Amino acid sequence: MALLFKILPRAEWETFSRAGRFAGSAIDQQDGFIHFSYAHQLAETARKHFAGMPDLVLLAVSREPLTEALRDEISRGGDLFPHLYAELALADVLWMKPIGQDAEGCPVLPAFEEA
Repeated sequence: MALLFKILPRAEWETFSRAGRFAGSAIDQQDGFIHFSYAHQLAETARKHFAGMPDLVLLAVSREPLTEALRDEISRGGDLFPHLYAELALADVLWMKPIGQDAEGCPVLPAFEEA
């Protein structure tokens, strides 16, 4: 199973988990799609976009139910990133794990298996 990953502030996750649907963070809504990362992209995404932000969570989402609205598009460094052109349903989230922070404020990703 191909997994997609989304980093969110815990407050956004709590709102999403209560509502059952997620239209995206402010940057997602501004760009017109929900930004995801593949496992090999997570560390750089966390460092570049979430350094200094406390109380983050990591969501794992299955790619399969999203295929019609999901596109791999060229982004940072010419790498393909998954972008979802639809809302995300809570039922599509496989798990949520808290993200730690080191002494310099850099996110420390939790351990997980990719499959």
